Amino acid sequence: MIDRIRLRRILTLALPIIGGMMSQNVLNLVDTAMVGMLGNAALAAVGLGGFATFMCMALILGISTGVQAMSARRKGAGRFSDTAKPLNAGLLMVLAVAPILSLILFMLAPYFYPYLNSDPEVIAQGVPYLQMRLAGITFVGMNFAFRGFWNAIDRSGVYMSTLLIMHACNILLNYMLIFGKFGAPEMGATGAGLGTALSTAIGSAIYFYLAMRHVRPQGFLHGLPRRSEIWDLFKLSLPSGVQQLFFSTGFVVTYWIIGLVGTRELAAANVLINVTLVAILPGLGLGLAAATLVGQALGRGDQLDASQWGWDVTKVGLVLLTTLGVPMWLAPDLILSAFIHDPATVEVGRLPMRIVGATMAIEAVGMVLMHALLGAGDARRVMIIAITTQWIVFLPLAYLVGPILGLGLIGIWILQGLYRMLQAALFLKYWTKGEWRTIQV
Repeated sequence: MIDRIRLRRILTLALPIIGGMMSQNVLNLVDTAMVGMLGNAALAAVGLGGFATFMCMALILGISTGVQAMSARRKGAGRFSDTAKPLNAGLLMVLAVAPILSLILFMLAPYFYPYLNSDPEVIAQGVPYLQMRLAGITFVGMNFAFRGFWNAIDRSGVYMSTLLIMHACNILLNYMLIFGKFGAPEMGATGAGLGTALSTAIGSAIYFYLAMRHVRPQGFLHGLPRRSEIWDLFKLSLPSGVQQLFFSTGFVVTYWIIGLVGTRELAAANVLINVTLVAILPGLGLGLAAATLVGQALGRGDQLDASQWGWDVTKVGLVLLTTLGVPMWLAPDLILSAFIHDPATVEVGRLPMRIVGATMAIEAVGMVLMHALLGAGDARRVMIIAITTQWIVFLPLAYLVGPILGLGLIGIWILQGLYRMLQAALFLKYWTKGEWRTIQV
């Protein structure tokens, strides 16, 4: 059992994060439903393009982990005037790297996208969609840096309210640009990418405005960061960024493997993944809360309390994600048919959706303890576990089982569940060993 005071502390921190991230993934589902009206090729193009975008910006997104770990330690240690300094360093790193990266990838997209899928119709719609998403990399990087900071200082409500505004704008922009409403050009799948990029720019503007109003006393934009601050952030962010790069690239490879099975399977997989990403949001939100709670406890020098926070948040995650998995197991067709209008594609996704529902408890353990380790500064170990289980275990077996042995999407999704189980078991092992307690941030 969890003490009521600790449970209230967990939920107070986690619920705004979950709410904000729920809006983000509900938006993805709205996009999926809108683009789904354009057919299987558009649905596959947007799904593949979305994960290709994640892959292209993954190294920058690791900055969020570093900012959160460093700012939470400073808050826990009572160094309130220094809490925003890691954010300053993070924003400077994004501005130094992201614009150049965005331009290079925008120009290269027509050349590397065809390697991800050979269907000419998917390529025709996927390339301009990906280019629109890549144009917004700088804004996404800044938004993630702000996310790490707001969560670290117990202001996750700011994160939630900003995301709600940003994603409301995204829904409106996508509706206008996909279908040509309210005088906007009808751009199809490309419009979905442009709408998303514009909404991230709106989010960045809101974050800067709120930071200038509320966290100037905590060091926000008080001069350039010191080299030591940038270096400390780099050391924490790089392993997390590399992990996310391999994770996102692994998702793109998974899409490529499923594409070898068929376009119908790829369209079903896009919906399965987007629904799964919404369902695991409580685990992800609780994981980010655990990172903050662990970091603040270590900043106070209380290692036992840090350890207990990891266990307490995991218990909450188990209850929430297991509950969310029940509808996926009992009514997969009802969920799939909201996004897929082809009965044959619904049939393909039915059993994989049930597998997702059956493995939600495993996702809870893995996600919470992974972020707890990140909050403690153990990013290198997390990187090694994540890359090894995905790239050495899951992906080779998925290629063998899916297109080679002919077990299709069902075989791939069974392996997906087993790989996530192995990963969760390893995070559980290393959290229990407690080697993370002595890491300095």
